Amino acid sequence: MTPPLRIPVVIGSVRRGRRSIRAARFAVDRLARAGADASLLDLAELNLPVMEERLHMRDDPPPGLERFSETIASADAVVIVSPEYNGSMPGVLKNALDYIYGEWFRKPVGIVTVSAGGFGGVQLHNHLQLLFLRVKALPVAHLAVSNVSRSFTEDGEPNEAHYEKSFAGFIETLEWYARVIGAAAARDGS
Repeated sequence: MTPPLRIPVVIGSVRRGRRSIRAARFAVDRLARAGADASLLDLAELNLPVMEERLHMRDDPPPGLERFSETIASADAVVIVSPEYNGSMPGVLKNALDYIYGEWFRKPVGIVTVSAGGFGGVQLHNHLQLLFLRVKALPVAHLAVSNVSRSFTEDGEPNEAHYEKSFAGFIETLEWYARVIGAAAARDGS
């Protein structure tokens, strides 16, 4: 029996009353139901200050940064759930992502973009794809969540059935890449 894949879900907003947490709760729950070791990595709890230098260049990492780095480095894949702010990512998410680099190498990434309106954060998706390709991660799956307040309950249950089917395909793709990359890394000894 193969061990469960470690897939943290990073919530990319610390905004008061954030609604993207609904989609993040959904992602964690459905990943766990699919057999993954899924956990929520909440940037609000990590409380990372504005980056002055990458983690590997510091001898005084802020509290939470080592946990963030270790969680990403040890993950088989990562899911990012984030709202779109002004056509891009929230500053807190960009700040967190900029702290680390090597941890992303060949890491499959699933992106869940969220909006209060009808477009589901499609501009954010483009920005995150470019960023992850730059750090040599592999953005392999995407789910757009429109009208998040109507689409999900507070506890992360979808009000629209199509999210179950769409996310099942998202998980299947993410898991496939994680297993293929993990097998290749084990073969190569990396």
